[in-house]
Order: sequence, then structure tokens, then C-alpha cells
Amino acid sequence: MERYDIAIIGTGPAGLSAAVTAAIRKKKILLVGSRDLSSKVQKAQEIQNYLGFPDISGAELGKAFEEHIDRMQVPIAEERVNLIYPMGDYFSLQVGQEICEAETVILATGVNFGKPLPGEEEFLGRGVSYCATCDAPLYRGATVAVIGYQKSEEAEADFLADIAEKVYYIPMYKEPVEVSEKITVVKEVPKEITGGMKADVLVTNENSYPVDCVFILRESVSPKNLVPGLQMDGNHVAVNLQMETNVPGCFACGDIAGRPYQYIKSAGQGNIAALSAVSYLDQKRRSQKSAKA
Repeated sequence: MERYDIAIIGTGPAGLSAAVTAAIRKKKILLVGSRDLSSKVQKAQEIQNYLGFPDISGAELGKAFEEHIDRMQVPIAEERVNLIYPMGDYFSLQVGQEICEAETVILATGVNFGKPLPGEEEFLGRGVSYCATCDAPLYRGATVAVIGYQKSEEAEADFLADIAEKVYYIPMYKEPVEVSEKITVVKEVPKEITGGMKADVLVTNENSYPVDCVFILRESVSPKNLVPGLQMDGNHVAVNLQMETNVPGCFACGDIAGRPYQYIKSAGQGNIAALSAVSYLDQKRRSQKSAKA
């Protein structure tokens, strides 16, 4: 199993800045996110306060980010991270369908503004899943619902359609839905997930659907569900000035670490998080050498 020095989750200004700094420090990096980088940056019409780039558009700044990361030869793994589990002196990460390890983790996923559905957190792992390709084999011949927040999630619904007996697909976006004819498209609004020992009903604004599992496919998972035991401050991850969280070896930066939501602030915090992760690794190496002496 491959182990990295630093796993960086997110490809906005914070994550990319952290990746550049870590690459300069010659660390083995896993950078996970979208190759399209931050949609928030890309959609900005004009940015006036990014030092050195007066009156630059979001698309132009995004292009500069892309060129910089390419020059540093840092590849981007276009997968969803579903779980980061602290294992003591390293972290186990579920990235897509693969499991990998990293000695440190930097969270730079932005702010997840979407509130969880009632019942979502209660039934997580008991009939609620964030990864169709990971958990689909558990529901062979079953009835499932897929709530997709981006058009790209249609591929996971199609994958489920070949395994489950029945698939309800609830699109949470405006683009036309193009899924397998095996799938029942439900253009309603999810309201609640209910059940007993496990989730068994998805309630919408119009109907109730008996299901064996609800797959909730968002762009990112809430940090407190992503890293067990992570301390939160409202919607944000609680950090100190070194971008350290309460979980040793885990750092957070950018919008996920709190206001103000500014690109230049995110990039600066990404730099700090990477330097802190490098310092953590160096201290860990020294401790290991002392223990062997």
C-alpha cells in the first residue's frame, strides 16, 4: 500500500498553495480534487486584491494556478475522499475505491454550506453512504436512492443501476438528466431520512420512498464526517495559527478554517499548513531516530 508524506484534500487556492510548498520541500504528495480547480475562483468576474495580479478575472487566475501546479509536476487525483481515519502515527484514506496512507493530512475543501438532511448523520454507515462505487456491492438486488448534487454523479447512478434492483435518482442541479433507462428519475426535494436500526425511507416534499440505502453524492463531505474526532467551530474546522487541528498530523486551511473567505488568505494559509506539516514530519523523524539510538 502506497504511503505519502502529505495528503492534500482540495484544489482551490489553499490546497494548491499547500501542494506547491510541499513540492518545494521535496515531500511525497497526494493531491486530491478537481482538475478544473476551484469553481468559485473560475466564476469570479474580477479579482482586485490578489497581490501581483490587479484586475484579474477568476478564469485567468485559475489558469495561472494550473500552470504553476503543472510546472511543479504535482498530479491531481480526481477522486472523492470518503473517509480519513487517524491510525496513530499515520492516516488511512479512502480515495475513490482505493485505500492509501499518509503521515499527515491537509484539509482544504472549502466550506460545505449544505446542511445535512435530518437523519443523514444518524444513519451514516447504516443505510446512508457517500460513495456509490464503494458500497454498491452491499446492495445487490436492493432498492436504493441516489441524491446527486452535480451532473457528474449520473455516472455513479448508472453504476448502481447494474447492481441494484431499483434506483431512484434525485437530481439537485438544473442541467438535463441523462441516466440509464433502468433508473427512475425523481424531480422532488429530499426532506428527511427515516428508519429504525438502519435507514429505510427517503422522504421528499411529495412522497416517501422505501429504500435499503440512500447515497448522498455531494462535491465534498462535511469535515466532521470525513475525519472522526475532528473539532469543529460551527461550519468550520477549528485551527490555531499554525493551521493545526485537534487531531495530531491533521491541518486545515482556506475557507474551511473560517472567515474571511478570500482567495489570497486561503493561499497564505495553504502555505502555512504545508510548512506546519513539514515541521511535524521533521519532528517525527527526529523522535524516531532518538528512540532507535
